[in-house]
Amino acid sequence: MCRLFALTSRDPVSPMLAIDALNVMKEGHDGSGVGLYLSGLGGPFEKLKECPILSGIFTEAGLNRVSEYMSARGFEADYSAMYTPEGMPPVGTPRRGTYAAMAYKMPPEWNALSKDERGQRLVQVRLDLRAEGEKTGDIMVFSFWPDTIMIKEVGDPLAIGEYLQLGREELYARHILAQGRQNTNYAINLYACHPFFIEGVGTMTNGENTAFIPIKEYLQSRGVTGYQGYQSDSEVFTHIAHFTTKKLGLDISAYKHIITPMNDDEMADHPDRELLSNLKKSCRKLIIDGPNCVIGCLDDGSMFMAQDRKKLRPGVVGGNPEIGMYAFSSEICGLNAAIPERDRSKDFQPMHLDTAIVRPDCREVVQCSQKDQLALQR
Repeated sequence: MCRLFALTSRDPVSPMLAIDALNVMKEGHDGSGVGLYLSGLGGPFEKLKECPILSGIFTEAGLNRVSEYMSARGFEADYSAMYTPEGMPPVGTPRRGTYAAMAYKMPPEWNALSKDERGQRLVQVRLDLRAEGEKTGDIMVFSFWPDTIMIKEVGDPLAIGEYLQLGREELYARHILAQGRQNTNYAINLYACHPFFIEGVGTMTNGENTAFIPIKEYLQSRGVTGYQGYQSDSEVFTHIAHFTTKKLGLDISAYKHIITPMNDDEMADHPDRELLSNLKKSCRKLIIDGPNCVIGCLDDGSMFMAQDRKKLRPGVVGGNPEIGMYAFSSEICGLNAAIPERDRSKDFQPMHLDTAIVRPDCREVVQCSQKDQLALQR
């Protein structure tokens, strides 16, 4: 198994808080890799909320090609956070080049586009650059979206955190997803490293998805830009969350009605029985088979945890509203390390019908049950 840790805070904090929590849970993961999703950025990026940020790993030639590509399409570079390690990499970590997060002003003609059209174009830019990089190996792109940075690497999470100096203030963020393990179901590939991301939605998963093939095929049939790649069977969880909130227009509390719908007996007296029955039928190919624990973050800064019906992957949520910080963790010890001063009696471990949500104000853990009336809009 791998281990997951997520942190949401009213004020920007260092990603190393999440890395340290993963290190506390080290007996539960193999130390083979780390992936980070950062949003609600602080530092220099806080003033660039509308600028999409291209994050990834690049050789010198790759950076030149990216610069040419972006310039030819009307993007103007605004600010860059780049780091090229000089020392020896940790054991098992390749020497790659420059780890970069580059913010761009969008082409002026994009101002006339709708929000959805701009989003699709940003996704297409990421896909184009990824495809270009896969030809030569000098460009790896993990995200291209406003207020978002993603970092992925092979190696022990703590050693990678120190190697890449992830405690730099320019990487401080209010919302952090961190997973400690490389992909082990398929070949080692940074594109298979959690978390995964599309259009403001990021998720990571502890478990395995044995229903991967039918889910992937259904998503690919939706005609949505970005429903592709799938180097990991867990990437579909991100796309299902995106489909639920962006395409179906539902609140994330409805996510479990898509991935783990109730049986007919459980729905018999539900106030939304007819709607839920129709959702179950129309989205039946998105039903997952576990065990899985999913932690994710939405573009509004809401963070959530949900599990499948088998409930065989641990997960706990807790925090302190006085300091404005909550954490989602695979183990209590990770939560204790990050937020030791909290009312532990209010820690919540979601069961098979539950979704735990912390909104960006970081005031409480909202506990949603599939038995509750459905939220029709976000």
